[in-house]
Amino acid sequence: MWLKPEEVLLKNALKLWLMERSNDYFVLQRRRGYREEGGGGLTGLLVGTLDSVLDSTAKVAPFRILHQTPDSQVYLSIACVKLIISWDAVSKLEKTSNVILTESIHVCSQGENHYFSMFLHINKTYLLMEQLANYAIKRIFDKETFDNDPILDDPLQITKRGLENRAHSEQFNAFFRLPKEETLKEVHECFLWVPFSHFNTHGKMCISENYICFASQDGNLCSVIIPLREVLAIDKTNDSSKSVIISIKGKTAFRFSEVKEFEQLVAKLWLKCGAASTQYHDIITEVPISSESVDPSDDIEVQSLIRQRECSKTVNTEALMTVFHPQNLETLNSKMLKEKMKEQSWNILFTECGRGVSMFRTKKTQDLVVRGIPETLRGELWMLFSGAVNDMAANPGYYAEVVEQSLGTCNLATEEIERDLRRSLPEHPAFQSDTGISALRRVLTAYAFRNPRIGYCQAMNILTSVLLLYAKEEEAFWLLVAVCERMLPDYFNRRIIGALVDQAVFEELIRDHLPQLTEHMTDMTFFSSVSLSWFLTLFISVLPIESAVNVVDCFFYDGIKAILQLGLAILDYNLDKLLACKDDAEAVTALNRFFDNVTNKDSPLPSSVQQGSNVSDEKSSHIRVDITDLIRESNEKYGNIRYEDIYSMRCRNRLYVIQTLEETTKQNVLRVVSQDVKLSLHELDELYVIFKRELFFSYYWCLSSPVLKHHDPSLPYLEQYQIDCQQFRVLYHLLSPWAHSANRDSLALWTFRLLDENSDCLINFKEFSSAIDIMYNGSFTEKLKVLFKLHIPPAYTEVKYKDPSKGDELSKEELLYFSQLHVSKPAKEKEAESAKNSPEKGKEKVDIQAYLSQWQDELLKKEENIKDLPRMNQSQFIQFSKTLYNLFHGDPEEESLYQAIAVVTSLLLRMEEVGRKLHNPASSTKGLSGAVCASGGPSEGQTESHLEKDPSSLREEPQWSFAFEQILASLLNEPALVKFFEKSIDLKAKLENAKTSQLSSRTRK
Repeated sequence: MWLKPEEVLLKNALKLWLMERSNDYFVLQRRRGYREEGGGGLTGLLVGTLDSVLDSTAKVAPFRILHQTPDSQVYLSIACVKLIISWDAVSKLEKTSNVILTESIHVCSQGENHYFSMFLHINKTYLLMEQLANYAIKRIFDKETFDNDPILDDPLQITKRGLENRAHSEQFNAFFRLPKEETLKEVHECFLWVPFSHFNTHGKMCISENYICFASQDGNLCSVIIPLREVLAIDKTNDSSKSVIISIKGKTAFRFSEVKEFEQLVAKLWLKCGAASTQYHDIITEVPISSESVDPSDDIEVQSLIRQRECSKTVNTEALMTVFHPQNLETLNSKMLKEKMKEQSWNILFTECGRGVSMFRTKKTQDLVVRGIPETLRGELWMLFSGAVNDMAANPGYYAEVVEQSLGTCNLATEEIERDLRRSLPEHPAFQSDTGISALRRVLTAYAFRNPRIGYCQAMNILTSVLLLYAKEEEAFWLLVAVCERMLPDYFNRRIIGALVDQAVFEELIRDHLPQLTEHMTDMTFFSSVSLSWFLTLFISVLPIESAVNVVDCFFYDGIKAILQLGLAILDYNLDKLLACKDDAEAVTALNRFFDNVTNKDSPLPSSVQQGSNVSDEKSSHIRVDITDLIRESNEKYGNIRYEDIYSMRCRNRLYVIQTLEETTKQNVLRVVSQDVKLSLHELDELYVIFKRELFFSYYWCLSSPVLKHHDPSLPYLEQYQIDCQQFRVLYHLLSPWAHSANRDSLALWTFRLLDENSDCLINFKEFSSAIDIMYNGSFTEKLKVLFKLHIPPAYTEVKYKDPSKGDELSKEELLYFSQLHVSKPAKEKEAESAKNSPEKGKEKVDIQAYLSQWQDELLKKEENIKDLPRMNQSQFIQFSKTLYNLFHGDPEEESLYQAIAVVTSLLLRMEEVGRKLHNPASSTKGLSGAVCASGGPSEGQTESHLEKDPSSLREEPQWSFAFEQILASLLNEPALVKFFEKSIDLKAKLENAKTSQLSSRTRK
């Protein structure tokens, strides 16, 4: 926070401030007493008193920044620091400007808005903040990213330069559709010679481990991708043009001129090409299968080739369209002639720009894509534009292996696939036969096997059906990989986060380009509900198949940009109708009617296959719209939307979407839990924030556990976040009113074991809040019952400390060890109980019936009868007595409480002795008879003193036990004990202190 400069004499300032860091111009100071053990002693206490008395209107910032000119004794106070925002709590991050602040960064966290300004480099700062916020979210919700990334795995390795390089690599891979593993290594400004246009175009050469790419900076949209596996030679010219010539297979050469340090670049590229060609040659080398000199069992690559050839007998090697709709050259109609003209246009383009992965991609290429790709070239060009051709080339035989390994598997994904097979383009002949159904089954099952995190989601079957129509089976698999893992990230999962993010981007574009529609629609959620199927199925589910494939053409060429542009064009085309609609239902009807009238007049598909009739209906009052015209209009009106802007909007809206989903989860959890506890909704809300924050902090600040464990968004709301015993201990110390006890670690351990009813060493928020609720709002009987149950099995376990020097403190290893000790049960009983308590784990799928049954059992669960509680034996009662003594320590009524518990203990022992004599008169009174006898024995004070000093002396009594009713009745006779357990405790203050301590304990590390 920037302040109005104020003069400060450093010599006097050192009385209240401590120097943290300094240089010739700036000094960072910390207020005395802040973050010091014990509050900074007497000095810290005095400073705190001064702050509260003399500055009661505003809290003094714990840090401040001073500025000094050289050789001056006077400093200027220019800034103070008092705000800490956790990155994972940021829900909105954007650059803004207004009359007061010309340029600022707006940060929204937990409903609070903060504006930061006066940056020297606001753009760089904003990009860095955007990346850090997104990586914090990914760290929590995208475990695989961090598991497979050694840099992100260690937060200490995340640097500003590293984040910038990573952002450039992500944009580089997204723009050129390269595998996610590629990293941008070098960027060189240069000119590329375009032979068919006879001129040099200015742009940037981008180099990664396996690719050389070029994109022009002018408006002709020229780009080239050169895989190093295709490179045959790299040469340099001797003239002053500083040129690098790259020759590839197919007798094609690319000339890059005006390259800085071109000689060093040529040397580097030679090394890269040598390594890439060697690696690729090793992969694709053909080994004669029939050769007797080679033993296939000793060669993994030969085994792969064998499996690939064997599996090819069952895998389709032709696109389904060529099988079910072969072109008949003898019966050429007008549509077939147009199709042939399209093919001829593409052949001319191939002659000029080349064919294959290294072809020139220009404005002419885009124009041909907008017109629609010919049926015979569609599969080839989809592979090329999506980058799937690179994935398939780098993994020969992979699909055959995955198909073989996935055959026969049975899980939730395969069950859902079987259910949806007949629903995938059911009107098409290809999927009315076993050939198409079997191919669809293999592709979907193979992908579910490859990526179990996604497995199978609805809408994947519709997309894969269209892919199989125009691509070979293996190509369709790699196209599906490209769509799910690169082009539409996070779309196909249970929470469809990626689709929700792009819907938020779509809404933002609507506000920018169609403001009149935004003003008319009071609720923007209408666009989200309508457009979800547009994004998930690429318009395949709403458009006739012959029109939808043209949209898929543009998607593979332009990515999500094509879908966003088309969505805007559709709304723009129907703008007048939508503005005239009175409600959402009427608007949905208008859009559905529009989609029914979208046609593709040039489609060569037979009329039996086409879903939309191309024959004009004179009775129809609705105007038919050609898909080619609609796509062309979307490019003309909204083609200025840049990839960089979409990337930035995706990052910005991802924060909002995920935080909204988390808020929904929290509200559902609070609604369920509030029915069973006496805590207010506000208290539950604060408790949930602390519970979740501890879960995040314990992993975020622990390098050995970099990802968030025990979190599964696919589970019911209550089970999504769970904590282990170590995390529970931290929360127990922060929140429990009994945390001052000397044996607080043992109490935390026993409480955790009591709450962990299913013995999975995890508890959820409902279980956690129930314990806190009893500690603060429970009656005397409820609190005593909890303490009683903590000292009997299954909660109680005898704790033996490995290091007596630490007192009653348990190490993390000891705590986790004792938390996993359970009463022994037969293995079969354990498995059955585990499956019952966790339907998700028992059958590898969500068993709804099991969850409903479990929920019904909880609703019908009666109040536990105190008579059903087991009796407490000798050693357990001794520990119970010790716990009560520890709880009373430090209380203002400590002495009277000690006396009361001594009286109760003595009374219980006498009652037990009398009971034993009545049941067994011949029993001797060894051990206890010396302390307590029928005639009264020693004085009551002596007994109390004896028990207070050494409760362990009770161990001499051979076998005795107490029921809960006995202990309850005895304690109720002591008003001091009843008053102690029924006194009110300020939970609000405890929660505030817990939140402060939770954050400060981590920032000190």
